[in-house]
This record gives sequence, C-alpha cells and structure tokens, in this order.
Amino acid sequence: MHAWPASEVPALPGKGRDIRIHDTSTDSEVTLSPGPVARIYVCGITPYDATHMGHAATYNAFDLVQRVWLDSGRQVVYVQNVTDVDDPLLERAERDGEDWTALAERETTLFREDMTALRILPPEHYVGAVEAIPRIVPLVERLREAGAAYELEGDTYFSVASDPDFGQVSRLDAAAMRLLFGERGGDPDRPGKKNPLDPMLWMAARPGEPSWDGAGLGPGRPGWHIECVAIALDHLGMDFDVQGGGSDLAFPHHEMGASHAQVLTGERPFAKSYVHAGMVGLDGEKMSKSKGNLVFVSTLRKEGVDPAAIRLALHAHHYRSDWMWTEQVLAEAVARLERWRAAVSRPAGPAADGLVDEVRAALADDLDAPAALAAVDRWVERQETGGGTDEGATGLVTRTVDALLGVAL
Repeated sequence: MHAWPASEVPALPGKGRDIRIHDTSTDSEVTLSPGPVARIYVCGITPYDATHMGHAATYNAFDLVQRVWLDSGRQVVYVQNVTDVDDPLLERAERDGEDWTALAERETTLFREDMTALRILPPEHYVGAVEAIPRIVPLVERLREAGAAYELEGDTYFSVASDPDFGQVSRLDAAAMRLLFGERGGDPDRPGKKNPLDPMLWMAARPGEPSWDGAGLGPGRPGWHIECVAIALDHLGMDFDVQGGGSDLAFPHHEMGASHAQVLTGERPFAKSYVHAGMVGLDGEKMSKSKGNLVFVSTLRKEGVDPAAIRLALHAHHYRSDWMWTEQVLAEAVARLERWRAAVSRPAGPAADGLVDEVRAALADDLDAPAALAAVDRWVERQETGGGTDEGATGLVTRTVDALLGVAL
C-alpha cells in the first residue's frame, strides 16, 4: 500500500532539541533520545468513514514528533497501518450495499488526500492489514506453539496471563479493563474464554465474510492487535522509540499489542514510550459515528476552508487535552492565518532568530504547540506595531512555521 506525497521540510539554522513527552506507561514525562535513526509507529485508520477531526488531531500530534526529530538531525522511520478489514468496515459495507474492498479503498484514498492537504509527513511504511496477513499467521502459530494462545470454537485467542507485564501500558485495574474491553471491540462475556480480557488473534471464517488461508489456523482473518504487532516487528523491531495513537488506544489496543510482542520475542519493552493524543468533541459532546456529529476534514476542504487554518486550529490545543471543535475555534484559526501571512508578506521585519529558539523550546516541552503559536503571534505583533529592518526575518519565520509546525504561509 502506498502512502501520500511528502511536503518539503525546510532546513533551519542551528539544531533542534530532544523532546520531553508524557509517557502513558509511566504517567510521567520522559526525554526521547533516539540514536541517529528514530523509530515510531502510529496506529492508522479503519477506512469505513472519512478523516474526522479526531483523526486529524492525532496525526497532527505525531507529525510534530517527526518534525522535531528531523530538526534535530535524525532520520525518522515512521510506520503506520490501515485496518482494511474489520467488523466496522464490513458492517458499513453491508449497510450501504457496497463491496467492502471498494469502501476501504475509497476511504483510504480520501484519507491520503486529507493528509496531503494538511501537510502531514507520510510514513515510510504504510501497510494494510490484508497485505500483512502472510506475516500475521506465523506469529499466531508461534504463540499457539508457545502455549500463549488457545482455540475456542475455531477462533484463536491470546492468553493475557502469558505476559507477566500485562497491564503496565495502561495501568488500569481489572474492572476498568473489562469495561473498556467491551466498549472497544472486545468480547469479555464470551463463554469458554480462559480470561474475559483475552483478545482474539485469529477469527475463523464466518459465512458471507471475507477470509484468508490461515495455514494451521484454518481459514479466517486476523484480530486487531496482532495486525499492528506484525507490522511493527517487521519494520521497527522491538524497543522502538514511540508507540502512538489516540488516548482510546491505550487500552485495549496498545496494552494487548505490547503483550503479544513481548511473549513472541521474549524481549521487553515493545516500545520505549507510549504517547497518546486527546479526544476531540463537537459543541460540548464527544464526536462519534453513532451520534452523527463528526466534523470531516474533507467536508471543510470542500467548503473552501484553507487546510493551513485547520492545522492551526489543531495546534491551538495541546495534543494531550480533550477539547471541543467549534465554529469559533475555526474562525480564530482563519484569522490567525491571515495575520501571519500578512506579516510575512512584507520585505523585512523584526529579527526572528529568537523565534526559532522559542518554537523549538515549546515543541520540546511535551509538544506544546499552543506555546509555539503564541511565540509566532508575538513576532507578528512586533511586525504589526513597528516592523523591522531585518530583510531575512520574514523568510526565517516562514521557514520556521513550515518546518516545525507544517503550516505553509
């Protein structure tokens, strides 16, 4: 599967800093200090609907991680999956009377277009669940051979008891885990399971649903968590720098994935740090497909909203915060974009060397994009009130905003 085209990232004077970032597994800030090559895995979409603002906020956050690493002189190996076969996708296709593969391809294409418009840097490896099945099957067979998996009515489950570190990613108690497992795609009440929290590794073929050759597992399709594990192990190996996604993925998805990988390899940790973005709501309510209150990037683009303004609206909220999308949020972003573009359109301005340092410092401090915006706002105010004579200043501001915030002025 191919990703989307990359926008050029301008070089800035000096060198960027290491990031101090909040790690869910320790509930504390840690310093990300990769070697020359930084490795990150961010969980991708299930393509049964267009890119909504929650998706955009998540990928925007981890784009900032990439940009800070690039600014520090590192190479970045970024991996992202596409869950292009899953229950929600099949259910939507059946509801709409559409072939599920056509639905997945259409929505994945739209996602690529949205990411391109937002200037989100693409992953080096963009891998669909379907194309990963040949990698997944041997992993499930290995878990079964190791006694970490068992069969239940043809389906294969992972035994969470096989990983002594199970629970250390999300740090939730058993009751909270069971509740969230049921809400987020698990089946804690299925009779016959060894533990209510055991997740499915391989689902045996169901009538009318797609299936693939599972070798000794029989025909079927993969579970959700093993998909990301197979892709991550293939392209990143163990102990990679950041496992990222929305906060709703900490459990069960990232918890289960870590256990799968740790039992498979006998090594730990799966990822050095687990980083999660907050949730985005609309006018006081959580966005959800069931409520029909999603704000789509593609819809805003069709309405003529500049993608740079969408990105500034995302930057205006700290990546870990839960926040509400409103018309006012968008209006403020549009106004900010207009002010910034007017300011850099002048031939000269106030010196901007300090601005580069301010933006770098803000992003190094747990990706504090709102503080980075405030730093640019202060330069713009100086430009508006007194201007300056530095002929290189406006170009440096433009390159800084582009390189570190991904916004084209």
